[in-house]
Amino acid sequence: MGKQGSPRSPRPEPQIDDDLSSGTKDYDPSNVGRRMPGGDNHLNSKMLLLHGLRNDSVKYTTCKGSFVGKKHLWLRKDVRSIIFVFALMGFLLLLDSFLVSIFDSMVLQNSSAIRKLPVLKEEDRNAYLMKEKAPVQMYDRLLKLAKGALAEKEFKPELSTLWKEPYRQVAAWKPCADRKVSPSLGKYKKGNGYIVVSANGGLNQQRVAICNAVAVASLLNATLVLPRFLYSNVWNDPSQFGDIYQEEHFMDVLKDEVKVVKELPSHLKSLDLEAIGSLITDADLVKEAKPIDYIRVVLPLLLRNRIVHLLGYGNRLGFDPLPSELQRLRCKCNFHALKFVPEIQHVGSLLVRRIRKYDAALSMLDKQLLGNFMHSSPSKEHDAARGPSKYLALHLRFEIDMVAYSLCEFGGGESEKKELQTYREVHFPLLIERLKNSKPVSPRELRKLGRCPLTPEEAGLVLAGIGFKHGTYIYLAGSQIYGGNSRMNSFTSLYPNLVTKETLLTPSELAPFQNFSSKLAALDFIACATADVFAMTDSGSQLSSLVSGFRTYYGGGRAPTLRPNKKRLAAILSENSTIQWNSFEDRVKKMIEEGQRVHVRRFGRSIYRQPRCQQCMCKSH
Repeated sequence: MGKQGSPRSPRPEPQIDDDLSSGTKDYDPSNVGRRMPGGDNHLNSKMLLLHGLRNDSVKYTTCKGSFVGKKHLWLRKDVRSIIFVFALMGFLLLLDSFLVSIFDSMVLQNSSAIRKLPVLKEEDRNAYLMKEKAPVQMYDRLLKLAKGALAEKEFKPELSTLWKEPYRQVAAWKPCADRKVSPSLGKYKKGNGYIVVSANGGLNQQRVAICNAVAVASLLNATLVLPRFLYSNVWNDPSQFGDIYQEEHFMDVLKDEVKVVKELPSHLKSLDLEAIGSLITDADLVKEAKPIDYIRVVLPLLLRNRIVHLLGYGNRLGFDPLPSELQRLRCKCNFHALKFVPEIQHVGSLLVRRIRKYDAALSMLDKQLLGNFMHSSPSKEHDAARGPSKYLALHLRFEIDMVAYSLCEFGGGESEKKELQTYREVHFPLLIERLKNSKPVSPRELRKLGRCPLTPEEAGLVLAGIGFKHGTYIYLAGSQIYGGNSRMNSFTSLYPNLVTKETLLTPSELAPFQNFSSKLAALDFIACATADVFAMTDSGSQLSSLVSGFRTYYGGGRAPTLRPNKKRLAAILSENSTIQWNSFEDRVKKMIEEGQRVHVRRFGRSIYRQPRCQQCMCKSH
């Protein structure tokens, strides 16, 4: 009957033969469905006979009596047929009316049932809207050129340089943040007290907060209590430190430099930290505070009360200026002390094995992130002979919150504008207030400035421009893509071999991770960090930053990362209607290669993202 609540479909019109409708045959409704002996000739002869009886009575006087008898016999036979046909038609009409009434009553019942359903939450409504949209394409012409180029390359050898670092000097840098150092001078034999940290955000924000807290504990000569994770309605994950990271390993790696304990001493547990003034929030420390800020604000409270609580702690420690030992300690924490628990390592290894179709560790990245869950050599002979399948991991930042906050437009017309504005009004009221008091910047200008998230279509065009073939295996990391299939269609038309943790793992394997966003993010972290190539679409993302830093630190010069420059890419894509594919390829490749140049960490830059510096890595000559 169709969808519930849909209007009743009109009954189909009776199909009339083309010849009948064109007038080449006489059409008699009373004979529909009734087979007459002699066909159409019989019908025509009877019509001529009746016509002759009316107009030429004299001609037929001599045989009138005999003809009248035949006429009465013919009428009696046809009257019975006519009555039968009309009776049948009447019955069909009654049956039709009966069925229509039943159908209408069902529609009314379904409509009332729909009205009784609970109102969808806004998040659910947005998710529904994302699934129901028509495909959106912003670069039709370039997309067609890309498909043609990929088709031509399909049977040609793939360039091996796609899967390698373009600059040899990256291999000169080796991990060494865990090197043995002499104890820092000027430290008290007895610690100054305890630092309690409650970290906010998701997995990657919490990771940064933990390592910042380690550096602060060393700076203030304090004992660090294993950090706690604040529960957030955004991340919706009650996991604590021990659910994500190995506690004993963390404490053991740092034991020579920072004392870490699992719990406070009993005499400090009952203290009201807010009442005694030991509760420190973001309001008390500036963003990216310097060591002097901690010595001025935090140390006096620590010395007085023997305890401070950094509540909602995150990026409250700047990168420069900072003593070299504290920078090294941050690196040691991030790259050596924080190891995922065996449960995460095991499922992460399943992901990697299934993408590669290979179960042996290939690099130091595998060993550091997956521990003993990857074999030292392949377990099957045919795997050893064939070798692992290469894959590219893509972190596609195109969730609705990022899309809405950007204030950009993405080719979805008025419906998209209204939807994103509604989302901003509900979720970003402070942004709406700020916009009222500032000069507006047009979506076109925002795109030119490189402030718009890359769409799946744009990401696909970049990969095609670089030269990755149509059959490349791609692991997609991240949350729900805004627009769902309507946005992903253009990407999958270029690269159909797209996998996610949800498609690679069985429901039973994924079940322990459901409703734990940090654990799910850890799986994405592993799949991205161990990929043959990692591509990001937003260099400001914490996941992308930390993954690229891990690949720099442990990659040994064999873990390329692709970082599109959004401003330059916007300029290239603005020529969609005229640019030739060869020119597009050349400009995209040049953009990516420049992003892969080897740089020593610059002043003020994140040491987690750019560990290539003397505090974290050692350069061989």
